[in-house]
Amino acid sequence: MKALFSTSLSRKKWVIMLASFIVFASAFGFLMYEISKKTVTLTLDGKEKVIETHSSTIQEIFDELDIAISSEDYVFPSLEKKITDDMKVVWKRAKQVELKKDDEKKTVWTTAGSVEEFLKEQKLSLNEYDQVNHQMDTTIEQKMEIVVHIAFPVTLLDAGKKKQVWSTSTTVADFLTQQEISLAKLDRVEPNLKEKVKEKAVVNITRVEKVTDVVEQPIDYAVVTQKDHTLKAGTEKVVTEGKKGLVSKKFEVTKENGKEISRKLLSEKTITKKQDKLVAVGTKSDVMQIASRGESSNNGTDMYVNSTAYTASCNGCSGRTATGINLKANPNAKVIAVDPSYIPLGTKVYVEGYGYAVAADTGGAIKGKKIDVFFPSKADAYRWGNKPVKIKIIQ
Repeated sequence: MKALFSTSLSRKKWVIMLASFIVFASAFGFLMYEISKKTVTLTLDGKEKVIETHSSTIQEIFDELDIAISSEDYVFPSLEKKITDDMKVVWKRAKQVELKKDDEKKTVWTTAGSVEEFLKEQKLSLNEYDQVNHQMDTTIEQKMEIVVHIAFPVTLLDAGKKKQVWSTSTTVADFLTQQEISLAKLDRVEPNLKEKVKEKAVVNITRVEKVTDVVEQPIDYAVVTQKDHTLKAGTEKVVTEGKKGLVSKKFEVTKENGKEISRKLLSEKTITKKQDKLVAVGTKSDVMQIASRGESSNNGTDMYVNSTAYTASCNGCSGRTATGINLKANPNAKVIAVDPSYIPLGTKVYVEGYGYAVAADTGGAIKGKKIDVFFPSKADAYRWGNKPVKIKIIQ
């Protein structure tokens, strides 16, 4: 009985010892496992996290944390790098950005933190006239749209004044707004407001205005003639002196860039009426009419001259002779034009085929032995033509 009890006690000791050893070994193993862990500081999308790991590489850390890494993401050091104690690892998740530059559009993956960093990453150097739809310090977000308008030089002509400015590809209307230019109702713009402004374009603004102009203008009087049979032909007498009138005229004046281009009469009002000048014109003629055609007096000197014919309304004719006879008022007058140095003015002659006449006129082409015979109509003058003729000097 005693021996049996001693054997049983011995077995219990062995069991306890074995159990203690297992516990100790497990504790020691766990302790050694924990001691063998490496400390790694992770910066994940800007957030810091400290971990202890048995991972061999950086890739294994992300696998352990169930973080999927894409090729566009930023990881430093590289994923293949071996883990060391107190290692620092930075990871930035790439974000999808829609980049529009003028007429170009593309999808870009980026790890830039701000719009400014993103533009530098894309090697887009902007000047003060270029436009971006976000502030430079705006944080990049997933599926963000960044629109960039690159400015270019434009020539601006405003009312004839030339200026070089910068603009982005926009409509003419928006361009004018950017330049703080306003248009009046009648102003014109080329190209039109809906067209796109292009590089090296010329935007021409014509300033149009309509103003009212009231002016006073004199009214010229007319010269009215009336026949007077008591006055000698060729003499005139003023019956009533003429007086100018005065009229007020209202105009609509159109100006372009300050210069008048047209005026339209809107109304007129007579302030003072005009008074026409009345002139009496003598019709009493001392010119001899036809006495008898084809006959001449026995007294006087005969000579042969070259002759032409003219009328009161011929080219360059005034209708009055050099001696003052009004040929229009006296169409039946018998008058010839002569060279006064050859046949004195006032000389009475007989022209063969024409009759008695008076040398009462001159002409630029009438020189020496040449005369110009007056007829009341062109038909008669054409019939006379240009021919030599015999004349007789009466007195």
